[in-house]
Amino acid sequence: MKLNILSEQNSVLNTFLAEIRDRQIQQDPMRFRRNLERIGEIMAYEISKTMHYTPRTVETPLGEAVVQQIDDKLVIATILRAGLPFHQGFLNYFDRSQNAFVSAYRKNHKDGSFTVKVEYISCGELEGKTLLLVDPMLATGQSLALAYEAMCERCGTPAELHVAAVIASEQGVDYVKDHLPKEATLWAAAVDEELTSKFYIVPGLGDAGDLAFGEKM
Repeated sequence: MKLNILSEQNSVLNTFLAEIRDRQIQQDPMRFRRNLERIGEIMAYEISKTMHYTPRTVETPLGEAVVQQIDDKLVIATILRAGLPFHQGFLNYFDRSQNAFVSAYRKNHKDGSFTVKVEYISCGELEGKTLLLVDPMLATGQSLALAYEAMCERCGTPAELHVAAVIASEQGVDYVKDHLPKEATLWAAAVDEELTSKFYIVPGLGDAGDLAFGEKM
């Protein structure tokens, strides 16, 4: 699996990444959501460079122009709920894409371990398509890998897979490399070194879902 870390290059993405990490700026949930969306837009642009294109003729008011247009049949998928603003950023650019949603949650056990339960999937046919599986936080990687497996079982196997995260842990990166197709590509704005005992990424940014939509029970 190829890994692309976008913050390793200087760009405006790093401004948005700094703001979603900043505990003071995080107090504005609208700005937090918008920054997730903007990072999604930048990632969509970068991923678009790797897709397949065909030249097509477009008629203008004054003549004709030949332009390169994407051939890939795209599906953008996310895990509820934290993924929604990030997903919207991708949809802003790939606005004709099919969309898929997965409801999954961690079930914690007394010994400190957990299992991931996938409850609901809304997804169309994936065979022969390019799947963009987007989730802002790639912590252990288990939820994402199980979501991909569940979608494939129900909807078929995509021709190509791109995984996108705003912040990933090194452990999560290693996990998805071992449990997702080797031909897949992983995109992250940043990769952090540490996971806490409760599986939060450090330094990370906290709980993306709570920051975007308010605390949950």
